[in-house]
Amino acid sequence: MRIGELADRTGVSVRSLRYYEQQGLLDSDRTAGGQRTYDEGAVERVQLIQQLYAAGLPSHTIVDLLPCVSTGMVTGSMYDKIRHERDAIQQRITELTAARDKLDGVIEHVLRVGIYDEPSPASRRVTSTS
Repeated sequence: MRIGELADRTGVSVRSLRYYEQQGLLDSDRTAGGQRTYDEGAVERVQLIQQLYAAGLPSHTIVDLLPCVSTGMVTGSMYDKIRHERDAIQQRITELTAARDKLDGVIEHVLRVGIYDEPSPASRRVTSTS
């Protein structure tokens, strides 16, 4: 598939896909005319890259981790790095969950004491004015 189709299928901009290639995160072949082409596995790879970026991993760490995903092989030091990144993600999840729980408490308090009446689902709908 061409770069535009990969962008459409993954929701990632063409510019980002080119950046992924520059960083060594994604590989493409070239047509005789120089256009990039990708195999079907590129969709899943881009989705994984996006998930790892969203989890806070920098591109240089993702570059190190991706061969383990592709080959299923891992060195001892790479295993340690994977465990470290996984533990860091878990710590962020724990912190985000605690923050969400505190906000839930604030929302419950506000509604309980009547500072704010939560609107009904019908009044929250956004209507189009076309």
